Amino acid sequence: MVLAVAALSVGFHLYLIFSGLLPNLVTRPLHLMLAIPFIFFFGVQGGPAGRSVAYATGAIGLAAGLYIVVNREDLADQYGALSGWLQHGVAIVLILLALEMARRTIKAVLPAIAVLVLAYGLLGSHIPGAFGHSGIPLDYFLGTLVIAEGGLWGDLTGISAEIIAPFIILGCFISAGEAGTGFMSFATQFAGRMRAGAAKVSIVASALYGTISGSASANTASTGTVTIPAMKRLGYPPSFAASVEAVASTGGQIMPPLMGAGVFVMAELLRTPYTDLMILASLPAFLFFLAAWAGVHFYAVRHGLTGMRGEDLPGWGKVARTVPFFLLPFGLLVVMLLFTRYTAPYAAAMATALTVALLLIDSEGRASASRWVARVAEGTKGAAEQIASIAAILICASLIVGVFHMTGLGVKITSVILSLSGGELWPALLLTALASLVLGMELPTTAAYVICIAVAGPALVALGLPELQAHMFVFWYALLCTITPPVCGNVFIAAGIANTPWLPVAGNALRIGVGLFLVPLGFIANPSLLLVLESPALAFLAMAKVGLGIWLLSYVSIDLGRRPLHSLGALVGGVALLFFFGV
Repeated sequence: MVLAVAALSVGFHLYLIFSGLLPNLVTRPLHLMLAIPFIFFFGVQGGPAGRSVAYATGAIGLAAGLYIVVNREDLADQYGALSGWLQHGVAIVLILLALEMARRTIKAVLPAIAVLVLAYGLLGSHIPGAFGHSGIPLDYFLGTLVIAEGGLWGDLTGISAEIIAPFIILGCFISAGEAGTGFMSFATQFAGRMRAGAAKVSIVASALYGTISGSASANTASTGTVTIPAMKRLGYPPSFAASVEAVASTGGQIMPPLMGAGVFVMAELLRTPYTDLMILASLPAFLFFLAAWAGVHFYAVRHGLTGMRGEDLPGWGKVARTVPFFLLPFGLLVVMLLFTRYTAPYAAAMATALTVALLLIDSEGRASASRWVARVAEGTKGAAEQIASIAAILICASLIVGVFHMTGLGVKITSVILSLSGGELWPALLLTALASLVLGMELPTTAAYVICIAVAGPALVALGLPELQAHMFVFWYALLCTITPPVCGNVFIAAGIANTPWLPVAGNALRIGVGLFLVPLGFIANPSLLLVLESPALAFLAMAKVGLGIWLLSYVSIDLGRRPLHSLGALVGGVALLFFFGV
């Protein structure tokens, strides 16, 4: 049953790529409906009563979603105003369903924020002063959120269904085959002999996995199960081994070409081609992994960590046999994105077709129909589950964005930020960075980015920051929440794999990745870093300057918290900051 529904979900989202224009009030409710079984029916925890509640909630949600699909034409003619008790009931059910889907997927913070925002939309007319609004009739408030495209069926849901889903499908099918063995073999052979080789293998492997995943937690859980035990076997401290993987895996969310769900949202909000963002993000992504590499290198120098033995390396022969399973679909995707006029979802679909064909054989060239079926089933189920998770997050976030647009709440918060910053850009940037980190502590990167850019983005732009820089700034700090205490998901996952307390892991992660917290400020101070399409030479010069600052800062950071900063360290730190913010 699970496989059948998963196949239906994957088939539907691939069909959208080739079907041409279909009404949003059909495709987006169906996207929601295909997520419901994986949240309310399959694998539900709890006793009989809890499962019964979940089944009933899911069934009612399916009926409400079907009502929207079946009555689309009549609802479109109502221009966002509800009529009759049934429509009001369907609207309330769908809003509650979206909140509960998010709660079951990522716990209570995102739906709690959504509830507060919804309450503001309903009751904000009773708030005196600038933060009140003139009031919205209930028919139009609920109707805009549920039968128009100003809420549940808005742009975020469309991005989830039409753009993110095909890339999730591609990543899951690549992961189902020998691609993981391929990039792990390459990473080990390339970096294994270097100082702290096993840790640098973790960085390279996480970067490569990020190209097909874009999920920091999935990156940690998959590559970490190989790299962390390998580091521990070589005598690396468990807290260090876990921290390296936590930091490196975080970078997967900004590693082209996938870069996680957030980049697709960013492309839509900026009205910028996805391929442009993919290219623009390449230099910041390099700086991310340079920071991780530098932190590991200086830690290794300080603690005398050595490389891997020759007999522990896979050999270039194994690399040559396994890398094509990763490189061929990845290469096809990049070529189609950069050198053809096909859309990004179409390119993902073509790369998926090649990947499915490659699932038939192993690294020795042996074909097996039964293994192919098992791999396809694994990829199908994994894709449908991830599509459901992303749908739950973005559909709930759509409620927040919808109320912001209806009430002008975002504009009012923007005025507060401008006031607190005194009309100066750098204080506003620091406030925004703090807000992104705080929101990200309990929200997935994409949700934290969407909320924070809706609130703070207009303020940064009003202070003279280009939109692209504002979005990249917020996105970067939202993703760093995965290694920032006290709530740091990647650290928790890596610490669990290493079987070590999480707090020392978090401390090491901050020391290793200290430069990561300054990189966004670096590309504000060096705006040419994000102008690689217009001025490649200036962009690479800026990258070299910021990269040197990162390298010097990493030298200093390894000693922080272990002994007082000596004069040479202070001098090096000062020079590092000069490279970030000075000449």
